[in-house]
Formats: sequence, structure tokens, C-alpha cells
Amino acid sequence: MSLFALAPKRGPRWHLATQAALGIAVPIAVMTMIGQPSLGYIAASGAFTVLFAGTAPVVERARILPFVAAGLIASAALGVAASASAWLVSIGVVVVAVVSAALAFGFRLGPPGPLFFVLVFGLSAHVIVSSPIAPMVYIAALAAGCVFSYLIAMAPLLLPRARSVSARPLRELLPGPAFTADSRMLLIRVAIVAIIGVLLGLVIDPTRTYWIVGSAVAVIGVAAARRAAVQRGLHRMLGTVVGAGVYALLALLHPSGLWLALLLGALQFTIELVVVRHYALALVFITPLVLLLTGAATGEIGSMDVAWERIVDTLVGAALGALSGLLHPRSTTTRT
Repeated sequence: MSLFALAPKRGPRWHLATQAALGIAVPIAVMTMIGQPSLGYIAASGAFTVLFAGTAPVVERARILPFVAAGLIASAALGVAASASAWLVSIGVVVVAVVSAALAFGFRLGPPGPLFFVLVFGLSAHVIVSSPIAPMVYIAALAAGCVFSYLIAMAPLLLPRARSVSARPLRELLPGPAFTADSRMLLIRVAIVAIIGVLLGLVIDPTRTYWIVGSAVAVIGVAAARRAAVQRGLHRMLGTVVGAGVYALLALLHPSGLWLALLLGALQFTIELVVVRHYALALVFITPLVLLLTGAATGEIGSMDVAWERIVDTLVGAALGALSGLLHPRSTTTRT
């Protein structure tokens, strides 16, 4: 994964990119038009549902994605429940990181692994204390977003050729729970970076621990190898710094309403096209997307202080995730 070269193509991704873009843009656009944009921003987080099992046939995604959606909704509910206490949020970050990693690795869910469960937990806890939205309304909006994204992912089933594919049994799609030596090490790494990340977050800012841990978990990914950890750490640091600059430029335009929906959709579409080929380049778009979405939900859009905080948190988390790769023996290869 070089900083100066694209990885080989892994098949067409425009369909997944389109689904993810619609999943984030449509809820914002619709809710903006009916006068409830804040609920649209929350529902847009449900677009994370379609990012899983992207290479599987639609008939198999139909069986896998409900579990992903349930995990995201559960993470949001836990974040909302813990939001009243910074200590509970910190403990919750560790619990969600470890449990979601154990399920993702144990059942071979594949990329993007436990990352979005951690982020949804943290974002939910952050948004609920920064906005007047009632907890149950928040959870309902996110759940609606998950359902909408699932329906988008299932749209190809309207075509006869998509329905003609035979789906494997669920026990083959999500085999487990079982752990290889590599997946056990990945789980140990997640547990370690979650605990250390939270402790560091308590020193830096307790309300930002989820971003530090999320950055570390993103670096760990699903690849059990020292080199992969170092490379992803470098990509994440560089991509986030450049992405924060992109956010600063976009924030000067003060996007809102339908324009913001289109912008976020375009960013999400681009991310899904490039993420498997160049992680740092993808983060140039991921960073402004998350900052814009979070800022819109909390009313802090355009804040350069937030952008700077995210750079600091990402540098800390990415370094932590990369260092945890040293736990792998030098001879370890990717088998997960």
C-alpha cells in the first residue's frame, strides 16, 4: 500500500458507491425539504450499513446487512444511554470496540470491520449532548436511515438476474464464532488500543476518546501484519491532515440544506471508489465528510477548532494503531 501508487482494481465498485451516496444524501435532502434537517443528518449515518459485504451477491447481502444494521442501531442506543457521563462514554468506547471486534473477527464479517460501530457509538453520545433532539427520536432516525440504506442495497433484486443467484446459508456467510491465530491477535490489538486510547483521551479531552480509538481501530483494519499496520497508520495520518485542509476550504462555502446533501453524497461516492485502491487518498474525502456531517448535526459546521482537534486525535490514534502492529510476529501473513 504505497503512498505513491494505486493498488490494483478489485472489480467494479460504482454500484456500492452509488448506494452509499444515496444512503447519505437522500435522508438529508428529504428531511431538509420537510423542515427537519437535523434528523436527516442523523439518518444519514445509516448509510454505513451498505459499506459491508460489498463484494457479495445481493441475495447474500440481504442476509448479512440486517446484522450490520442491528449492530449500528445497538451502538447508537448505547451511545445515547451513556451520553450523560464522560466516564460512561469512555467505558462504552472500550466495550463497543472489543465486542464489535470480537463479533466482526469471530464471524469473519470482513472490511471495514469494527470501525463504524465505534464511530456510531461515539458520534451518538456526542450529538445527543450537543443538540436538543430527544434520545428516542435520535435512535428512531438512525434506525430509519439503516432501513433506508438496506432497501437501497436490495434494489438490484428487482432485476431477474440478481434474484437468480443462489445464496449460501447464513452459517457459511458468517461462519463462527471461531478465531484463528491472526484474528485473536487482531482482537487483542483492538482491546489494547481501546484501553490506551481512552486513557489518552481522558488526558487530551474525554469527549474525544471515540475518535482516538476509532482512528486506531481503522489502522488495525482486518489485516494481521506488521507492515500493513505501519502503512495504514502513515496513510491515515497524512490523509487526515490533507482532508482537514479540504474541510477548511469547503467550510468557507458554508454548505447547508440540499447543497450539503449533494456535497456529502459526492464525497461518499468518491470514497467508495478509491478506498480499496489508496487509503490515504480516501481519507482526504472521508475526513471532510465526517467533519461536515458531525458539524451539521451539532451545529458546529465550519469550526476550525474541531478540524484541529480531529487532526490531533487522528495522529494519536493512528500512531497507537500502527504501534500495536508490532505485536505480530515478523513472519505473520494476512489470513483473516
